Amino acid sequence: MKRAAVLAVAALGACCGLWYWLARGQPVALPDVPGERVPCVSYAPFHRPGQSPFVKGLVVSPAQIDADLAALARRTSCVRTYSVDQGLDAVPRLARKHGMRVLLGLWIGRDDAENAREIARGLEVIGRDADAIDAVIVGNEVLLRRELPPAALRAYIDRVRGATRLPVTYADVWEFWLRHRELADAVSFVTVHLLPYWEDDPVPIGRAVEHVLRIHAAVRAAFPGKEILIGEAGWPSRGRQREGAVPSLVNQARFVRSLADSAAAQGLRYNVIEGFDQPWKRRLEGTVGGSWGLLDAAERDKFPLRGPVVEDAGWMRGVIASGIGAVLFALLGLVMRPRARLAGIGLLALLGAGAGAALSAQLDALAAASRNALEWSIGGALTVAAVVAALAAAGGLARWLGGGTPPRPASAAAVVAWLKTDAAAWSTAERLLGALRFALLFAAAATALALVFDPRYRDFPLALFAPPAVALALLAWSRPSDPEIEERMLAGVLVAAAPLIVLREGVANVEALAWSGLCLALAASVRRSRRGRSREDEHPEEATDRAGPRGVERESGRAQAGGGERPG
Repeated sequence: MKRAAVLAVAALGACCGLWYWLARGQPVALPDVPGERVPCVSYAPFHRPGQSPFVKGLVVSPAQIDADLAALARRTSCVRTYSVDQGLDAVPRLARKHGMRVLLGLWIGRDDAENAREIARGLEVIGRDADAIDAVIVGNEVLLRRELPPAALRAYIDRVRGATRLPVTYADVWEFWLRHRELADAVSFVTVHLLPYWEDDPVPIGRAVEHVLRIHAAVRAAFPGKEILIGEAGWPSRGRQREGAVPSLVNQARFVRSLADSAAAQGLRYNVIEGFDQPWKRRLEGTVGGSWGLLDAAERDKFPLRGPVVEDAGWMRGVIASGIGAVLFALLGLVMRPRARLAGIGLLALLGAGAGAALSAQLDALAAASRNALEWSIGGALTVAAVVAALAAAGGLARWLGGGTPPRPASAAAVVAWLKTDAAAWSTAERLLGALRFALLFAAAATALALVFDPRYRDFPLALFAPPAVALALLAWSRPSDPEIEERMLAGVLVAAAPLIVLREGVANVEALAWSGLCLALAASVRRSRRGRSREDEHPEEATDRAGPRGVERESGRAQAGGGERPG
């Protein structure tokens, strides 16, 4: 029964991996955007490698801005900017060339001198290019960031409004407009941000546009006589799930296209965030921060505004990776000694299929989340460790399925002792499994603690940990190990963190549920036998029947080298 259960779990994992990639290739029908254009999009030019508004002295060239606006002109006739610094003062002039209008943003923060320079430069731009500008937005989420009190912010708005005939507004999330209604008479119209994904109570995609329309109506009722502009509305294409709000390319397309359809029917003004994916935002908001663009960082359209949308046009690579994983894992069964039996080779193929699908997803996640060489190195090392651990554990399970004795991961203390003394009480496979298990336990425990205490911008690394967690847990079920205090402490962290993560994220968060399950599976890989030692150690004569003479010889060698006790 235990062997049948292991095969069933392996088959389930393979099916889940295959289903994941097949589902990403299914076309999804969505509402069409009227005219295949949205009215306006947020524009920041910091989407190329090394670019960020935090890079001192960076000035984006007019040539890049011109190319960016040419790409955006395929989808919109208006851009909203957030500053006139770092080369952005050229936007109105270049927008005119492409027949586009501009909502000109002036960045306001806590530094009065910087604010004065920004306003002075902005007024110069207005004086030169007012014919291309529809309105001026003085400050963006200043109250949300708590950088200025309302009175100081109002003074800046009044200064700009007194210096131009253009409409002047201020932009902030809708809650802060409702808290500071006294600012309404300082602006020509009210500009609110409505981002269902980032709400304190995240809104699932199925209710996201309804939420935007409902809040818009509430803001309009709070400011009678004032026009309302939705200054930011959007949905991320990648990143971590927040309660029931799931980032995905299809969901991003669903939100933008459904909002466009509803806004056209009701005559609402809105601006989509944003034109391009902004990789630099990953530093502030994790993977999700860099994934709000209608175009990717390479200026390619991410989804069409008409017709069906596919989550991943390259979905076949995951299916191919699953097949390659199945073949490679099965080949292990043919070259290992003793050679795996048919059932063992079948188990290896199933585990390999799941591992291959997960590896393809992990490489995608690594590319989306990594910002520099250090993050690539750490993520790459963990990916290699996960693959090798899954492969080694799968080989042990195949041996067990054929009636042999599988390797048992050595404890971290035993691995360290072996490095110091070169004692041979553990086989190479057991030392490798022990070292990899400890590394993965440590990484998972650190991730789990971060998701408990600082989760907002952290992804759930499901594809990274799924193959080794499942394989190591099954291996421990087939033959318990002798973990030391280090492994037990890490397992304890994972067991304690799992329910806390679910409580914090909510049961609607499928990613949180899956991650908590993987935490428990990894903790189970540290399972001990009831008496701290396995039946094979207590009854070597029974091990003879299962492992053969070679297995008994190995067990005897361990006893002689270790004096009958485990090292460490």
